Amino acid sequence: MVEFILYVADQKVSRDFYRRILDKEPVLDVSGMTEFMLSDNCKLGLMPESAIRKILGSNIPGPETGNRIPRCELYLYDEDIEGCYKRAIEAGAIEVSPVAQRSWGDKAGYVSDPDGHIIAFASH
Repeated sequence: MVEFILYVADQKVSRDFYRRILDKEPVLDVSGMTEFMLSDNCKLGLMPESAIRKILGSNIPGPETGNRIPRCELYLYDEDIEGCYKRAIEAGAIEVSPVAQRSWGDKAGYVSDPDGHIIAFASH
């Protein structure tokens, strides 16, 4: 099992955003962590910045110092990338680059989530 965890400013806002764009319910939604199954062996976690701050201590800068700055990219394959892209915009995503054929062979569109993380919806 692989789990990717995004640090988010507001867990509920991010949960609702990802619920809409992924078109699925979280498999875990408790104070401090929300998780979505992306596939049989891959989960996406959403952890509040305040929760990870407790783990990180004061030795390194907290994730809140990078808010709205792209810090990672989720590259999600789907057959209906136009539908995914539209749902994301309707959910409040910021358009980064519209759905288009890319030089590496994929068709992909890029948006930014409420915390500045980049999301690509792609197909081969």
